[in-house]
Amino acid sequence: MKPTIVSCAVTGSFTTREHNVALPVTPEEIAASAVEAAKAGAAICHIHVRDPETGSPSMELDYYREIVRRIRDSGMDMLINLTTGPGGRFLPSDDEPSRAAPGTKLTTGEIRSQHVVELKPDICSLDLNTMWFGGGAVINSPRSIRIMAERIYAAGVLPELEVFDTGDIALAHDLIETGTLRMPALFQLVLGVSYGMPATPEGMAFARSLLPQGCEWAGFGTSRMAFPMLAQAFLLGGHCRIGMEDTVYLSKGVKTPGNGALVEKAVRIIGELGGSVATIDEAREILTLRK
Repeated sequence: MKPTIVSCAVTGSFTTREHNVALPVTPEEIAASAVEAAKAGAAICHIHVRDPETGSPSMELDYYREIVRRIRDSGMDMLINLTTGPGGRFLPSDDEPSRAAPGTKLTTGEIRSQHVVELKPDICSLDLNTMWFGGGAVINSPRSIRIMAERIYAAGVLPELEVFDTGDIALAHDLIETGTLRMPALFQLVLGVSYGMPATPEGMAFARSLLPQGCEWAGFGTSRMAFPMLAQAFLLGGHCRIGMEDTVYLSKGVKTPGNGALVEKAVRIIGELGGSVATIDEAREILTLRK
């Protein structure tokens, strides 16, 4: 049995300090929380950025730049995974649905991937979903995906293909066949988002059965299904993700003091199920990444 890579999704876009006051918001806090997660056993840290004044999701390049600099200056080795998810949201106006309502953040693939091109992390997420999500429509057109994929590969970065439903996996197969996406690919199964794949053992097993042969994959569940789906991913031979993007609770009714505690619990679950957690170097070897 090969080691299991643990990834920590540090802050995300939807959780707030109203959900948990320990949520990292500023670049300094996000970088420190990533270091904490790596010390606890996470080989990969998945990074979103936020406006440090308001806590709202941001696409500001300077925030990404500061976080990456702080992580690299910390001396703590980890694989940095930057999101490209922001910039895909469209909210239709009630009276004229073809017109964007306030809150729309839909923009080009070039803008959505500019921080990846400049900062060259080890990994970046590449969402393949088009769906109703969190009060708006998330739109990832094949054209936009092709633009981002080309820029990501040219930067020497591994795209983590985030799939929210079975149609996303079908799209991935088509994009692999046309050469837009390359094998061996890394997939992330996202379960528990409304109108996407359910966070159930059956849902994860079915999604896994649809993946291309020879790929690496991980899976996670949202909210109260975060740890059950972490265990399920391990049992199905996948890698695991946890973090305050996905859940703010360490156990039922107990809010986590930070990302480190979530990762520590994940490491403990994997160990108790008979597995071992990948070191940073082992994760690089599994994902064929250079140091």
